[in-house]
Amino acid sequence: MIKAFIFDLDGTLVQTEILKAHSYAKAVTKIKPGKIKEHDVVNAYKELVGRSREEVAKSLIEKFSLQEESVNLAEESGSDEPWEAFVNIRLDYYYESLKIPRIVKKVECPYSSRLLQKVKSQDYKTALATTSHIDEVSKVLDTLGLKDLFDFIATRDLIKKSKPDPEIYNLVLSKLNVIPGECIVIEDSVTGIKAAVTAGMNCVAATNDYTRDIVIESNLLEEKWIVNDLKQLDSVVEEMIKVNS
Repeated sequence: MIKAFIFDLDGTLVQTEILKAHSYAKAVTKIKPGKIKEHDVVNAYKELVGRSREEVAKSLIEKFSLQEESVNLAEESGSDEPWEAFVNIRLDYYYESLKIPRIVKKVECPYSSRLLQKVKSQDYKTALATTSHIDEVSKVLDTLGLKDLFDFIATRDLIKKSKPDPEIYNLVLSKLNVIPGECIVIEDSVTGIKAAVTAGMNCVAATNDYTRDIVIESNLLEEKWIVNDLKQLDSVVEEMIKVNS
């Protein structure tokens, strides 16, 4: 029997992946002006959705040959690592977008938010499991008014290993006092789905333009549990509840 619902944040409840992609793109073009197109960085980011800041930064630095620029940035800013200096520039752009409520609300995923509100009203236990950091998460949840809908919020700050490692989901299980088979996870990315599946949980993929093709190609979930038209999210979740009743 299903007792709990666990939601990812970025790409699932809110399309901050769009904002993150463009913040990385702006950071790249700032430190290497005139040589790289923002569109190319955005496309590269699509393959990195769900990974940690460090993994994304290092991958983009390598892909766009930003090693020298990042080292110089680290020396100028006093950062311990080149990737951290790059991330700090990217965060400046990202945090600016999060300060504008209309921008955050514009990228909210309404069907996922409604599902969260629905299951909370039905007395299911609820949690957030995101690899974003608490500073980002708080800004987004406060703007959307979703924070009080969660019994527990797990962020990157509480774990050592990021998704696809199942650590964050194992943490949520212990905090909610449930077993894996009693949970339904709503995720959008391959890394998140892998984490949930490895933890032994039921998972529904609510895909988006950034993750759809990769999720389908991954073969991590049966096709019936992959929701490409989010209008169908509620009915797919109801079916999974029935299967586990």
